Amino acid sequence: MTRSRVQRRPLLRPVPLAAAATIAALLGTGVVAAPATAATATGTSAATTASRPVTDPAASVDPFIGTSHDGNTWPGATAPFGMMQWSPTGTAGDQTSTPVANGYSYDVNRLRGLSLTHLNGAGCAPGAAGDVPIMPVTTAVTTSPSADTTDVVYAAGYSHDQESASPGRYGVQLDNGVRTDLAVTTRAGIGEFAFPAGKAANLLFRTSNSINGSEDATTSVDPRTRTVSGSVLTGGFCSRRANGGGATNPDRRSYYRLFFTATFDRAFSSTGTWKDDTVQPGGTRVSGGEGYLTGADRAGRGSGAWVGFDARRGATVHARIGISYVSAAGAVANRDGEVREHATVASVAAATRASWNRELSRIRVGGGTADRTTQLYTSVYHALMQPNTLNDRDGRYLGPDMRVHRIDRGHRAVYGTYSGWDQYRAQIQLLALLRPDVAGDMAQSMLRFAQQNGGVWDRWLHLGAPTHVMTGDPSAATLATWYAMGVRNFDVRAAYQSLRHQATVQNADALSDIGCPGQCLAQRPGLDQYLQRQYAANDDCHCWGGAAETLEDSISDSALGYWASSLGLRSDARMFSARGDYWENTFNPAVGYQAARQADGSWTPDWSPATGVGFAQGTSAQYTWLVPQDVQGLSSALGGDAAAVARLDTFFHDASGAFAVTGGDATKFDPTNEPDIHTPWMYNALGQPWKTQETVRQVVDDAYGTGAGGLPGNDDLGTMSAWYVFASIGLYPQTPGRAEMLIGSPTFSTVDIRRASGQRIVIRSSGTDPYVQGARLGGRTLTQSWVPSSFVNRGGLLSLRVGATPDTTWATAPEDRPQDR
Repeated sequence: MTRSRVQRRPLLRPVPLAAAATIAALLGTGVVAAPATAATATGTSAATTASRPVTDPAASVDPFIGTSHDGNTWPGATAPFGMMQWSPTGTAGDQTSTPVANGYSYDVNRLRGLSLTHLNGAGCAPGAAGDVPIMPVTTAVTTSPSADTTDVVYAAGYSHDQESASPGRYGVQLDNGVRTDLAVTTRAGIGEFAFPAGKAANLLFRTSNSINGSEDATTSVDPRTRTVSGSVLTGGFCSRRANGGGATNPDRRSYYRLFFTATFDRAFSSTGTWKDDTVQPGGTRVSGGEGYLTGADRAGRGSGAWVGFDARRGATVHARIGISYVSAAGAVANRDGEVREHATVASVAAATRASWNRELSRIRVGGGTADRTTQLYTSVYHALMQPNTLNDRDGRYLGPDMRVHRIDRGHRAVYGTYSGWDQYRAQIQLLALLRPDVAGDMAQSMLRFAQQNGGVWDRWLHLGAPTHVMTGDPSAATLATWYAMGVRNFDVRAAYQSLRHQATVQNADALSDIGCPGQCLAQRPGLDQYLQRQYAANDDCHCWGGAAETLEDSISDSALGYWASSLGLRSDARMFSARGDYWENTFNPAVGYQAARQADGSWTPDWSPATGVGFAQGTSAQYTWLVPQDVQGLSSALGGDAAAVARLDTFFHDASGAFAVTGGDATKFDPTNEPDIHTPWMYNALGQPWKTQETVRQVVDDAYGTGAGGLPGNDDLGTMSAWYVFASIGLYPQTPGRAEMLIGSPTFSTVDIRRASGQRIVIRSSGTDPYVQGARLGGRTLTQSWVPSSFVNRGGLLSLRVGATPDTTWATAPEDRPQDR
């Protein structure tokens, strides 16, 4: 969701001997010579990386990419799929809000705490999480930090010159003189706070001050054991969204409690607590929440505690911290099991960096520019921040029913946080490509969450809890895609039957308008009427845009049809395949666009290509292309391939013929949001794949970059980053529910993918020029602009010959185009 603007053990499949032999023969040691010259991205370094694949990809990650320009990423310390994300929460002078969705903005140089949890893109400000900000201050605590409503007294400025970040580690020198260095494991972390001499040395635990506020919070200080512990009962996902229903927003509620425990290596010289505007020096226990409102309705409320240290000669203090969504004991066990008593920031950071290198090395590239290498590995890093581990080390986890459950036997982790509407278009495919075992554990987790949520698969999960955000039924498309891509380590039949039930039997909330638009309570809203009309009526859909709901459900139903066919369920396959064509019922042939339609069959009045009526975070012009499951059918509706290509050309170009791929025009391609991010690849199915190659490269060059503004829009739990990864390796998922990949042109001469399930996928290019002029798959000439599912599920070698000029004959014949059925 973009910021509002208008496990059993994995099934291992070794690379077939023939494929392995081909790869070995053509690659030898895996080193491919870089071309003599390389194409240079606009605004990027011309220097190429060494011809051999990158061996320390973590060194190429820049966590600051995407921290401004609405990217909504953050630079703090986190592990792959981590539970803890220790990163700054910034302030622009309002303690009840944050500058951007997740608290950190590169353009704001003042912070009020270092919080233990974050989301990589939430699409609203404030978004969610940001739990337990911990703030080092060098002033005496004489007034309540909660009463410091404009963050004047207990916040601090900093300079980016005094800030550093790398995978698993974050550090900053504050203007108050405190140097902070943080490192984390999956569920725990260690922090070093170096206080200057001659000043007060206090650490504030602002326990109630989660990004969205809190219902309740408790904090306890035990000077004998040098421990601070507590919990915050919170939630409130995007609870202030104007299009989330205002006071009726269904997410203005608590849906998790985070427990924390911090133990220190130095004795406390003082303690204290506060609640609202009352300060209790020497206090050791306090409770009190803030509520979920903002501004004057919340200002001055909250509770927390502080501990002080003797810093007459300076003081360097170390804190080991564990968190849990289950219990205080779980937080202790997570802390002590993952950060040993004598651990250091350096030792923890080194271990987590090694974990990141293992994950990042699943894609090994060579022969690209230094900047593109940085962009690629930062994108993989962002994409693999989630899903997030939810279970404690003992296997227990918090379900959406606010009850504690235990992980299923044979699974390694319970994972949560799923931005379905965004992720099903790119991030979930990248996850399945690199870590099918994690995808399977996530599928099993989502099945259990649905069972604990009355059988409902929610569109957007924070942790395991439903938030109801966006449209469609992305879980169906997600699990069908994972199955197609070889993911098997989940209860396949139970998951399919549960999703089938959701798609065929109207649920209790189907006719509810609570939370609409934006966070409509109903999943598969108004299902009986939808199936009767074969479209979602804009005036009677209980959804966020009837046309959008129809298009999204058509994709998910098509995906369920593919899945049913793979399971041998022929009747289901026919039913869902037919429902995958319902998009035709919101296509208005009189105007040649998708449009909102009323319950009586008429078209919603005052239509224009730029209208957002009937759509969700997009326009008629952008949503018209949201038919990846039936490109041939869409082409026919638009007047044939030539007419469809002409329409696509105008979609990506301005009136002068220049590329317009950076967003800002409601009638053009928008790289900042998800509904049309697949469209540059649609030329393949229309018989002009060189335009895919050209357009994708232009988006890579114009919309993405290095530096804080390097993402075109909200990362949406790694979706925009995953898109960049696919563009960089020259492949893109063809259709949800299938494993075929569309071919583009890589920005590296060597791409070597090692799936966790054992397959090896290699893409070898003669250079980094943008146009494909010939291809071979497994040593045989390839005339198609796509690779089959076997390439993903068995591995193999794709060799591309590229050049600086388009080849207008390669992969243009009808039989060489991607097929929809």
